[in-house]
Amino acid sequence: MEETNLIIEGFKFMGLGMGTVFLFLIVMIFAMNAMSAIISKFFPEPKPSENTTSNTQNNNKKVIAAITAAIKHHRG
Repeated sequence: MEETNLIIEGFKFMGLGMGTVFLFLIVMIFAMNAMSAIISKFFPEPKPSENTTSNTQNNNKKVIAAITAAIKHHRG
């Protein structure tokens, strides 16, 4: 009889602990979403200009060339 009560008490504490963690995670998700909305409202993302895309393509070509040269150097 005593063992059954201990098992039931264990399940109660397990449910209480898991419920507390679950509630904390839900509150944390809502807080992070609110913080993200506030930050994006006051500090919006800068819009990329057309010159940026050409610079990015030029940088990508340089990166590809550097990677290719490193692979050739490594292989001998």
